[in-house]
Amino acid sequence: QVQLVESGGGLVQAGGPLRLPCPASGRTFNTYPMGWFRRAPGKERELVAAISRSGGSTFYADSVKGRFTVSYDSAKTAVYLQMNSLKPEDTATYYCAVHSLSYRDTYYINEVDYNVWGKGTQVTVSS
Repeated sequence: QVQLVESGGGLVQAGGPLRLPCPASGRTFNTYPMGWFRRAPGKERELVAAISRSGGSTFYADSVKGRFTVSYDSAKTAVYLQMNSLKPEDTATYYCAVHSLSYRDTYYINEVDYNVWGKGTQVTVSS
């Protein structure tokens, strides 16, 4: 069973970068696609980015397209969310999640398709 622990959150000024790592224990990402979600205060959790098991396909929410990048490390033992040009509206708790239910080389955009979740890391962007 994969276990996920996000880190890298913190307070950053608008326009700055932040990188969130999510290493996996128990198994590498080599066989599973994953996603990054976020939940802002008073809002529902939403998908930010998703990546296929091979890393060859990615998806980004319109609100982060061109600013955020999701990627694996070379050994596929961790997934990263590189966030650039951060905005106050990016303030949220960020979660990584894994779809371990199949071996399809695709990404998933629905929350219900992910069955293993980290506990989240807080990102606060000041104006």
